[in-house]
Order: sequence, then structure tokens, then C-alpha cells
Amino acid sequence: MKRFTSIDLFSGCGGFGLGAGLAGFSTLWAADIDPNLSSSYNFNFPGVQFNLWDISKISDQKFIETSNGQSIDLVTGGPPCQGFSVIGKGTSNDARNSLVSHFFRAVKAIKPKIFVMENVPGLLLPQHIQELDTGIKLVSKNYKILPPMKLTATHFGAATHRTRVLIIGYDPKQVKKIDTLEIAALASKDMAVSVENAISDLPSPIISSPRNEDWGWGTYKRKEVNQLSSYAKKMRTLPIKELGSAVARDMLQNGKVSGNYRTAHRPESIHRFAQTKPGTTEKISRLPRLTMNKPGPTLRAGTGPDRGSFQSVRPIHPSQPRVITVREAARLQGFPDWFLFHKTKWHSFRMIGNSVCPIFAEKVLKVFHKKLTQQNGRCIEAA
Repeated sequence: MKRFTSIDLFSGCGGFGLGAGLAGFSTLWAADIDPNLSSSYNFNFPGVQFNLWDISKISDQKFIETSNGQSIDLVTGGPPCQGFSVIGKGTSNDARNSLVSHFFRAVKAIKPKIFVMENVPGLLLPQHIQELDTGIKLVSKNYKILPPMKLTATHFGAATHRTRVLIIGYDPKQVKKIDTLEIAALASKDMAVSVENAISDLPSPIISSPRNEDWGWGTYKRKEVNQLSSYAKKMRTLPIKELGSAVARDMLQNGKVSGNYRTAHRPESIHRFAQTKPGTTEKISRLPRLTMNKPGPTLRAGTGPDRGSFQSVRPIHPSQPRVITVREAARLQGFPDWFLFHKTKWHSFRMIGNSVCPIFAEKVLKVFHKKLTQQNGRCIEAA
């Protein structure tokens, strides 16, 4: 497969970048402001230049220089969504809302053939739509902008109900026509993956080490390959050459996977969790309990220390009186088992909750890869 060039803005831990890599793109560089969310980026994307940037403070010339004169085929990005969210404390006064415009400013400077921005549906509400309109005006002269698309990850084969809006643009002089119908045709309610098929083969939770100095490696439950769901088989697959760390690859080949530290609960919490029926919400903690035969809910990120360090919402396991592990959350979100997160549970859950679902991203970006291939765009050969 020919590999095209991409850039990952507001990358977080790399959900969009992973989807791009699996769809046939090679990321030249990525950028994010949060050192904790991006701390594992170079483990999972070795060779990619990661920039710890406040994108609002980066000049247009810096965007151009960082690309080293290379023609860029794709720019992806998911600017912070908290100010637009209808679930959290969304407000039109949130300073982060202006980062939507800075995404488009970067696109204007970099001049990719295609761009795609992901955000929450709240971005389209009357009180927020001006932020989007302002950004689009920066690039509308040179790009065909598709109508906003509201899509749900479960309809693309994920195990989480995560509905997001995509804003897609392409240069009609360099790319064959992209139609929203092509992307919408990829979605089907029949593709949803249940919690059971997503996590039932994973290790039981383990006790944290005193200083959390490793990634919480655990051994898969003894299941023959032919007993695994197709989803679990896909998650256990080794990464392509340009993705993944040597340590995760070696561990995976030896039947071990990261992210299995358990969360300690008080006896009264365990009792309440046990009494909570699957598909309902525990009344004190307000945590949802997963249902084995259905996909999970949207995984939320919580907040960073600058916003009060509110813990991310961790669903209750469907058959055990505990919250899910980092790896179980990663499986629901669509991250493969070789993917490493932060060494702490808190930041790991923030990474996952802030990320673009990789399964969803991969399927959408494959449409773009096909268009670029048809157009004989600039590409680099796979390693």
C-alpha cells in the first residue's frame, strides 16, 4: 500500500494518528499542549516528530518550516471540545473554543490536499457555530467544505457509543470529489460490538506497584484463538512496522498486555456497585454500569489540574463490582493491545476519553487514501 503524508494537530495520545497510520498515512509530525496526554506518543509512534505546542501561539511560518518543505496530503485534528460539550460545563466563554479557528489557520498555512476536524455535536449549536464559521472562512477560498457529518463510532465497528461531528475539506484541484454519501455508506448499526466481545478475554485486574513504575502488564485469560471474538483478535494483532514500541510488541508476543492496574474501592462502594443493575447508573457515584451484550457509553475524559482535576467517569464492569481497567476502556474505545498509555490510571483514562476512536478514524481516512491514490498524489513507499 502506498503511504501518504499526514500531520496530527491537537493529537492527544494519538487516536487520529493511529487511524491515519492504519489507513495508509505516515505522520510527519504531531502537536499537542498537554505533556501528560501526549507522554506516550513517541512510544506508539516512533520516528514521528512530536511538538509540545500551544498551537494558538505557533506562527504560520513555523507550521510551514516544521513540514520541511514536504507536500502534505492530510491534516487531522480534534481541538478541545469541553467548551462545546452539552454533557460537561460547556460555555461560549471557554478560551479553548478559539482553538477551532487556529486549526483552520494551520490548515491554511500547511496547505494539505485534505483536512478533517473532529469535535462534539455541540459545536453546531447556535451559541457555538460562529467559532466554526470563522475558521471555515479562512480556508473556504481553496477548499471544498463538506456539510458537517454527525457520526457514531458503534456504527463503524467500535464498542462505544461516541457521536462526533466531522468537518471535512479537500482541494478540488488535487483530489477527486469526496462525497458525504461515501462516508455515510460505511456506517451500519449492525457493526456495533458488545462489551463482552470487546473485553472478555482481557486479564483480571492486578494490584498497583508502589510507585506505578511500569504499565501494569497482565497475562491474557487462557482462551484459544478460535474462541476469541473477531474484535478481540483484531485488538491482539501486532502493529505495522512504523507503529508501536519494541517493549509492547515483545510483551504482546508473550501473551501480556498493559493497563491492568485495578482501582481500589471501599467495601461500601463494592456493595453499591454489586447492587447496580447493568444498563443503569449507580446513584451515589453516578457511574454507569456496562451491559455485556451491548456497546459501552461514551468514555469521558474528566479534567486536568488546571480545571480542578475532576476524575474521568469510569464505568462499572458488567459482571464484577469494580470500575473497568485502563485496558478495558482502551478496548471499548478501539485501541489495539500494543498501544501504551500513561503509567497512572488517571492520565490514562484522560487520554482515552479525549481521543478520537481509532477504528472510526481508520475507516473514514481510508476513503481519503483511496481518493489520493486515484489522483496519483504525492506518496512515500511503505517501509
